[in-house]
Amino acid sequence: MSLLQWKPQYALGIPSVDHEHREMIGMINCIYDQIGHGANADAIERGLGEIHAGIAAHFALEERHMREAAYQEYEAHKEQHEQLLDEIRDLMDMMVESPEAGRERLRKSLSDWFSVHFATFDARLHDRLGDHDS
Repeated sequence: MSLLQWKPQYALGIPSVDHEHREMIGMINCIYDQIGHGANADAIERGLGEIHAGIAAHFALEERHMREAAYQEYEAHKEQHEQLLDEIRDLMDMMVESPEAGRERLRKSLSDWFSVHFATFDARLHDRLGDHDS
């Protein structure tokens, strides 16, 4: 079973950003499934490293769009991004120490973070930057 499901309200209306949102959800679901099927700690750590790199690159793209648009909530939104990257680094450490505890934290932290972040920060960003013709 997937941890996260793509929802239309997650769309910002910026095709490159929306595509990356879908990819991130897919990567997170993949590592969540691997953990559930007993993947070894090295594979989990590699997977989380790939997620961290992918999310960091995505955030750079999203932040570029915000800067170009002189988005007034840029600093707060960027801070949220940095907090998630810190959480992922912590998860990587936890997975090495205790994969089961790490899996539970992954489930709770990332599903909560995506739900809250998409519903608040990204929803406001969509209102400001999104394609309002679709």
